[in-house]
Amino acid sequence: MNISDHINAQRAYFNSQITKPISFRKAALIQLKKAIEKYEPDIEKALWDDLKKSKFESYITETGFVLTELNRTLKKLKNWSSPKRVKTPLFLFGSKSHIQYEPYGISLILSPWNYPFQLLFAPLIGAVAAGNCVILKPSPASPHTTAVSKKIIKEAFDPRHVILIEANSRETDLLLQQRYDYIFYTGGVEYGKRVMEAASKPVTLELGGKSPCIIDKDANIDIAARRIVWGKFLNCGQTCVAPDYIFAHQDIKDELILKLKEEIIRQYGKDPQKSPDYPRIIHSGRFYNLMLLLKQGKIEAGGKYDEKDLYIAPTVISGITPENRIMNEEIFGPILPVMTFNERETVIDYINSQEKPLALYYFGKNKKNIREILEKTSSGGVCINDVVTHLANPDLPFGGVGHSGIGRYHGIDSFYTFSHTKSVLSTTTHINPGIKFAPYAGKLSILKRFMK
Repeated sequence: MNISDHINAQRAYFNSQITKPISFRKAALIQLKKAIEKYEPDIEKALWDDLKKSKFESYITETGFVLTELNRTLKKLKNWSSPKRVKTPLFLFGSKSHIQYEPYGISLILSPWNYPFQLLFAPLIGAVAAGNCVILKPSPASPHTTAVSKKIIKEAFDPRHVILIEANSRETDLLLQQRYDYIFYTGGVEYGKRVMEAASKPVTLELGGKSPCIIDKDANIDIAARRIVWGKFLNCGQTCVAPDYIFAHQDIKDELILKLKEEIIRQYGKDPQKSPDYPRIIHSGRFYNLMLLLKQGKIEAGGKYDEKDLYIAPTVISGITPENRIMNEEIFGPILPVMTFNERETVIDYINSQEKPLALYYFGKNKKNIREILEKTSSGGVCINDVVTHLANPDLPFGGVGHSGIGRYHGIDSFYTFSHTKSVLSTTTHINPGIKFAPYAGKLSILKRFMK
């Protein structure tokens, strides 16, 4: 069966109205949960084989994240999907208004390799909860996770409801030429542009960018270093919201670099290559690109690598300026440049001169300074005195702005993303106010009073 046949089968299934009852959606999500729990050891092994992720990291960032999202959706779905009454203005006397949520239809979800389980299944949960049929297309760069994901999808869903299709880059281009009702893409900016061009329908783009991390002179340096090392080198730096570069106040730069060195040793040991908790680069193409970036600036920590093992040590570099190549592309690896500043306004001006980042991180204690950063910069999300963890709150929407993405999801926002918000106005037939009907002579002054 080719892709057109799959889409036609799903459209017929969707048009049969079978996916719309809340009972059907919840039953499908329960089946998905059972399949994930059944294959949890296989998921762990696949993530190790693809990215050398530890069991702990696999659970906290992939399997556990998805199960938490599933449980919350099952608990809240009835409330989320209920029609919501809204006010009706006086000049529409005799009418009632409400918002009703309905599925778009056939959704295409394109997921990347860096979190190959989470970023495939988290949007799927929202799409199924909203009542859609779904075609999943994972990245070919994480084949082991794709294989176990395919087993889970086959076990949990009728293929007319949800199906996983493997495709290379050329086949994905052909996939995008088909007719869908919604496209959800997570990945790089360049391919995101191609998705946007192909999508003459609603679309969510979860992209990336250079997420800055500002360390002010009043920051707790010990805490900042510990949290930055964790968030930056999680998944070997291959995280779209990882701190991409640091702006450290000149007064604390040397102390910060020292603490970052100490934290790398604390978390990964003196030889991180031997650490069971430190992942690897996904493939040789990414490895060689990162090696070019290692040639810039002064290496303060790390810098070691092993081509055969796809290993690059957690690395901190200084002596970087905005003109360096490393500051003109998303790093997406375990290399952390440190630049300095004296005035916050300089940092704000620099950030605002660049494309809007997916995340922004600020370490400092002064509430006025925190407010200034929040009010004068724009980013998809912000953490104050932490990094990355805003993704873990299901009540916070996750998404980019401008160059870093379009749309948002997680929790209720996943349900909203995959739902069309339909406006409904119901008018009584017991009365029929004549003010809106022609002839209009003498009615305008009355209408103005009502509409004010």
